[in-house]
Amino acid sequence: MLTEDQILVQDTARAFARDRLAPGAAERDRTGSIDPEILREMGALGFLGMTVDPEHDGAGADYVSYALALIEVASADGAISTVMSVHNAPFNAILSRFGSAAQKDTVLRPAARGDFIGGFALTEAQAGSDASALRSVARRTDAGYIIDGTKEFITSGQIAGQMIVFARRPDTQGKNGITAFLVPTDTPGYQVARIENKLGQRCSDTCALRFEGVELPESARIGDEGEGYRIALASLETGRIGIAAQSVGMAQAALDMAIAHAGERYSFGKPLTGHQAVAFRLSDLATELEAARQLVLHAARMKDAGLPCLKEAAMAKLFASEAAERIVSGALQCFGGYGYIADTGIERIYRDVRVCQIYEGTSDIQKLIIARALAG
Repeated sequence: MLTEDQILVQDTARAFARDRLAPGAAERDRTGSIDPEILREMGALGFLGMTVDPEHDGAGADYVSYALALIEVASADGAISTVMSVHNAPFNAILSRFGSAAQKDTVLRPAARGDFIGGFALTEAQAGSDASALRSVARRTDAGYIIDGTKEFITSGQIAGQMIVFARRPDTQGKNGITAFLVPTDTPGYQVARIENKLGQRCSDTCALRFEGVELPESARIGDEGEGYRIALASLETGRIGIAAQSVGMAQAALDMAIAHAGERYSFGKPLTGHQAVAFRLSDLATELEAARQLVLHAARMKDAGLPCLKEAAMAKLFASEAAERIVSGALQCFGGYGYIADTGIERIYRDVRVCQIYEGTSDIQKLIIARALAG
């Protein structure tokens, strides 16, 4: 059902995940850091500019290929797949669609090559699911803008070279007046206030950011003033397909481990797979996983066809993220006590996969989107 190009992308990602990512996943989880060489290799393979047009040094891949690559990367390390996902969409996706010619040349081009990691700073302490409630302020000056404010839960806040930041004019409320800006992270006033100590995905840094008098030129603005809310929402289809894909990847890795263990572990004179309780559990998990995979690929194919797929992306994200937790939990159960300790790797995946129901829109937000679509 895949094209030759899609199979090539999948095979390349699978080999990279197996040979380069999987062996170091436990150590990255322990230290909470990523070897920059890993990210450079991902850039060289095209994984950090997958759907960017080759005109801007991207791989020019379709969205099915993007989903397949994320599945494979996530199967080896969910945290690395999060860095990859945020960098591709929303960061690259926003610049590809809304960036100026100069921004595409000077920022998108090196981002697509993987010369640096990009981030997306929208969420604030009081503005999570309700993005219109953000309070960060962008004040006009003769030279451009000055940004003040704080952001929370920002992926790659520490390692990013560029950050897309959303702030509003001082005299506005709600969706109006929000504007998007490109902020180099070495700009004076850009501060990493805190690196969060998280349950999982520990090598993907998640940060609280502070902006104190960050001076930006007019050329740093993405799109027109007041377009920020629309720009922020425009990349959600791709972002949710990405999170759904990484959910599938982590679930696949856990299920593969459980199947291998159940075939080798003997109990009462036969392998665990010979016991109906275990065999039926694995059958149920495999069925859920395949349903999640097909929802992801369906949404990606719709995106490739240029069709609206907000509902389908929300469905994929909702089902895949919730199914992934059930699948990983069931896989852990197959290991018994061994699944609860770090040696097997299942417990890391169990920690890593939980956040997929939260970021890029919680499960409740996905249900709200689907319900609105059903109501017409």
